[in-house]
Amino acid sequence: MKIVHCCLSCFYIDGYGYQENELVRQNVADGHDVTVIASTETFGDDRKLTYLEPGEYIGTDGAKVCRLDYVKIPKFLARKLRINPGLMRLLELEKPDVILFHGLCGWELLTVSKYKKLNPEVKLFADSHEDKHNSATSFISKNILHLGYYKPIIQRSLKHIDKVFCLSSEVKDFCSSMYQIPDEKMEMYHLGGHVLSDMEYDELRTRTRRKHAISDSDILFVQSGKFDYKKKLVESLTAFKKTSNASFKYFVIGAIPDEVEADVMSLIKSDVRIEFLGWKSTEELQNYLSAADVYVQPGSQSATMQNSVCARCAVILDDVKSHRFLLGDAGWLVREQCDLENVFNLIANDPNLVKLQSEKSLSIARQHLDYKMLAKRLEV
Repeated sequence: MKIVHCCLSCFYIDGYGYQENELVRQNVADGHDVTVIASTETFGDDRKLTYLEPGEYIGTDGAKVCRLDYVKIPKFLARKLRINPGLMRLLELEKPDVILFHGLCGWELLTVSKYKKLNPEVKLFADSHEDKHNSATSFISKNILHLGYYKPIIQRSLKHIDKVFCLSSEVKDFCSSMYQIPDEKMEMYHLGGHVLSDMEYDELRTRTRRKHAISDSDILFVQSGKFDYKKKLVESLTAFKKTSNASFKYFVIGAIPDEVEADVMSLIKSDVRIEFLGWKSTEELQNYLSAADVYVQPGSQSATMQNSVCARCAVILDDVKSHRFLLGDAGWLVREQCDLENVFNLIANDPNLVKLQSEKSLSIARQHLDYKMLAKRLEV
């Protein structure tokens, strides 16, 4: 089967662990002929936004990657309007059976819709990552960009789109209220992860815990990300310090921006149970999630949450609708720092709770989050 992933409304970064990468890798592993059509937007070695030259190459995820330049208008405007000339020509050359257009918001949704109209046997899916937390957060963004520009494009394209995949219940709400997408047109399509076999999981877990002298009786908490104040790392560590359990360990993995560095490093240095490991690759992070007992994410959302559930972690998460929808009674949902303190104390008083929550995480992962299962939904 020929599958084309269009990453023109979002960036595509070779070798990363984002949804676009994972689905491409899984489609390739399943034996499909896969092409990624992407803009020139990517990350550099410093993990900052940069731009590549247009061209074609075999990417690190195993698929052919075609990079399209933006339309020749002022760069800021071109990158907001997301117009990439040449898409129709590429689609005609690739002749896909399935198209997944990543991100609803962009001009080229009209192009793939036109291609679908001309080739009705093709399956066209679009996914949406947009919600009230990351999109239309200012007057201009909401009323000019989203309502004035993106919404008419989406409405014109809808009749040619087979399904709109929503990454969370909050995304589904946003698509309904902002773009008036009918409920029957939308399906839940969570960000996913990789569910390892028992043997693979045990090997990774044992090796990584041994490397850091974490015993079987220790309880390892992990928090990861780019830790701006919205991630609530300071609140997590402050709450953790109030529980003096010697078997508790806490790994901080990621990048600490200047805005929180002084407070975070002060907390880390004040407690020998807390260790800052710096930035880790996708593969290394998977190792640490397998080693962890509890993943902590009380602040803004991150795809690492889904990876942690797939790695059988019990989870402490922000109490938001999408987490309640996905997890049900699995894990612990928190709103305030006192909630964090209560959860740490709860685990200290009854460590067996972690194993029970881990089993719930694994069940959810197998049912809803495994990329092998998510990728199969494109095979129609």
